[in-house]
Amino acid sequence: MSKHPGDRSDGHPVARFVALLEAELAALVDAPTWSLDVAATADLVPRLAGLVAGVQELEARVVSHAGVLDLPDSIGAKSLAAWLARTTRVTGAEASRKARLAGDLAAQEPVRVAMAEGRVHGEQAKVIAAAVGDLDGEHFSWREKAEAHLLDEAAHHDAHDLKTLGRRILETLDPDKADEHEARLLEAEEARARKKTRFVIWDDGEGLAHGRFTLPSAQASMLRKAVTALAAPKHVRATDGAGSYDHEKPTPERLGRAFGEYVERYPADQLPAMGGVNATVVVTMTLDTLNGGLEAAHLDTGTAVSPEQARRFACEAGIIPAVLDGQGHVLDLGRKRRFHTPAQRLAITLEQQHCQHPTCTTPAAYCHTHHTTPWSQGGTTNTRDAVLLCPFHHHQTHRAAHASEEAHPLRV
Repeated sequence: MSKHPGDRSDGHPVARFVALLEAELAALVDAPTWSLDVAATADLVPRLAGLVAGVQELEARVVSHAGVLDLPDSIGAKSLAAWLARTTRVTGAEASRKARLAGDLAAQEPVRVAMAEGRVHGEQAKVIAAAVGDLDGEHFSWREKAEAHLLDEAAHHDAHDLKTLGRRILETLDPDKADEHEARLLEAEEARARKKTRFVIWDDGEGLAHGRFTLPSAQASMLRKAVTALAAPKHVRATDGAGSYDHEKPTPERLGRAFGEYVERYPADQLPAMGGVNATVVVTMTLDTLNGGLEAAHLDTGTAVSPEQARRFACEAGIIPAVLDGQGHVLDLGRKRRFHTPAQRLAITLEQQHCQHPTCTTPAAYCHTHHTTPWSQGGTTNTRDAVLLCPFHHHQTHRAAHASEEAHPLRV
């Protein structure tokens, strides 16, 4: 590390420390760590974390002083964070985080001292400062006790747990007001989250769509649970057969496929209306494609899909099949009721009890209701034209729908 002109050994204590630290770190650049034994390594890691926290506190103190000296104005920066980003070459987000920490520590001396001594790190200091800052009005006088309590708890809890303890701090200080205080904090947090909710998606033109989203934590938890359930090994084995992704922890690929299945199976009749009808995707195909041809089909969004995908949509997905003749005229736009009612499903379950493939006994509760005469070919939604199929054999049936009769064992 380079030595700066202002870092004189007889200067300010902070400047002397920084100069010493620079020199000592420079001497360790090539020091090997492989020779450290287990005990020394285990001892050094938490000690270094404490030292890093102390240096970060010192950095925050100097950054705060830079604001007092109005150094941002010296280069025309619009804020302390902007000046910090320019001066240290960190991102704007990281500079903002450092500037906020500097402000928090300047306002809460006990937290600053704890961080300087390495007893709490930056994440913990941030949540303690926020929890103490949330005590206002009639609870303003409780701030000192709350701060001391959370600093003690920081020795046993990470920042996530400290945040929860901070919300519930009045359980210790003022139990009668604890629930009201936590509810108010959660309502404010949820309101901020709703304003930051985002969803962006775009197509790359090569068969894939990419996107990013920001969701409130509650809705994200619902989505995570739904996708994880669809990606669970038991469901995957039922859908793709034994040996397919047969492991306990779903991979990112499996989670992505599960998310696609979640979207595909969302009940279209539960969506709000668009243009007077439910927001249902329509897949258009020629009659020849429906009967086994190889011509691509298209969604009404303009996306092209394979014939096999289109035929599967026509049977089981919440998508209306629009069958066209050679001139592009609509021959059939499906029928209003595609899925069996709960009463019909119960009747089918009582009669068939399990998957109707000759080699399978998957219970009815885990099966799909399949039209033996395809919906797109005039099949009706009733108990006579229905057969229970487990997810695996349902997929197999559609893949083999236009192959040999041997691959078509289901005629009930």
